[in-house]
Amino acid sequence: MTVQDLIGKYAVSGSNQEANNEISYKGILTLSLDTNNRIIANWLINNHKQKGTGFFKDNILVINFNYKDDDRKTYKGVAVYRCITKDVLEGFWSEKHGDPLYLGTEHCLRMESTEPLN
Repeated sequence: MTVQDLIGKYAVSGSNQEANNEISYKGILTLSLDTNNRIIANWLINNHKQKGTGFFKDNILVINFNYKDDDRKTYKGVAVYRCITKDVLEGFWSEKHGDPLYLGTEHCLRMESTEPLN
């Protein structure tokens, strides 16, 4: 798999960085590339925009992200995804002001599959 294979839109479901590991949000993750083939990530979660940049190696995608919440405070963190296929990403994340005892989780499924139907 190459970094170019990951470009596209994904439906996201995830859990926050807390003891309860149930799905607590849904949204869209859009992945694109900059001129140096680095990942540009944009999330739309519950009408909040988040952005990040990252890199891809050995089917692992790492993204440093940030966003401003309703309080206008900037939050920063890192998300790590195992690229199961080019259509399925399984990840976990942590942000600076989250509970350090827990990791958030994220499941991403490409919105328009590129896998052939048999």
